[in-house]
Amino acid sequence: MRTIEELEDKLSEPSDILVEDISRIKGDLLIIGAGGKMGPSLVKLAVRAIRKAGLQKKVTAVSRFQKGTLKEELELSGANVISADLLDDSQIEGLPDTPNIIYMAGNKFGTTGNEHFTWAMNAYVPGRVAEKFRNSSIVAFSTGNVYPLTSVGRGGAFETMQPNPIGEYAQSCLGRERILEYFSRKYEIPMVFFRLNYANDLRYGVLLEIAKSVKNHLPIDLSMGHVNVIWQGDANELAIRSLLHASSPPAVLNITGPETVSVRFAAEYFGEKFQTSPHFVGEEQETALLSNASKANQLFGYPKVPLFNMMDWTAKWLLEDGILLDKPSHFQERKGAF
Repeated sequence: MRTIEELEDKLSEPSDILVEDISRIKGDLLIIGAGGKMGPSLVKLAVRAIRKAGLQKKVTAVSRFQKGTLKEELELSGANVISADLLDDSQIEGLPDTPNIIYMAGNKFGTTGNEHFTWAMNAYVPGRVAEKFRNSSIVAFSTGNVYPLTSVGRGGAFETMQPNPIGEYAQSCLGRERILEYFSRKYEIPMVFFRLNYANDLRYGVLLEIAKSVKNHLPIDLSMGHVNVIWQGDANELAIRSLLHASSPPAVLNITGPETVSVRFAAEYFGEKFQTSPHFVGEEQETALLSNASKANQLFGYPKVPLFNMMDWTAKWLLEDGILLDKPSHFQERKGAF
């Protein structure tokens, strides 16, 4: 992959199993919060899968869409596009009734000092959306941040682990789940809590951040010494396929790659690619923010794109000066301050 167009094509390329599953999903799709990092490629993926299946389902993308070019890009892909402010109840009510909802809206970065906005977006708005779409199935994006840090040797938190979020962002995400669960139980809304960490595109993500530090001879903090990663295209595909596993009370799925990735190992791997030695600071701790995705792997199979592919593509992208997004993951954060 050398260009944005080639990358976008790869991210939105549907697998045969997605095409099969989208044929089993009854009715149209509404993707709320489609203007973020993952939303545009998820919208395109859904449209392409529907076309490949020979279906007439409609995909509608909802976001503020302050940048007109993205709105036009999604319209050209074949999606219907609606600009809406989810903090305006009347605009939520104006959204079209749709049987399948993928809910991606939320706020993370900039939470510190603006906690009220994060709680409004992450805990208040989901309740309004659930009221509106009480007759739909909902896959709600969540995060592995709802879990506490766990022992590296444990293999990551399972869905059955009691949440214990660190910091206000993570607490608000658990708030989102609790509010959605209330409405799921009240109206018997089938839901999935899609606990994701960390999605990787070649333009952003944990692997890119490590690779950039190595290439630019910047120090790499090892205090959060282990991470989970998944290719963004795989995560988006699983979000669509999860609609077939929604239930009330909500199903919970950890979504990430199968490996516990050593930050030190990844940095040294990139060092070989860039013919330089990484500069480390700090030491690995006994705990890290890790999730175990065995349940999702049992339901869907392992991700299509393995770890080494992601790392090789990332290194090549940097060596060829590919376009990057200034959207750091802050995966090193151990105190929950975003």
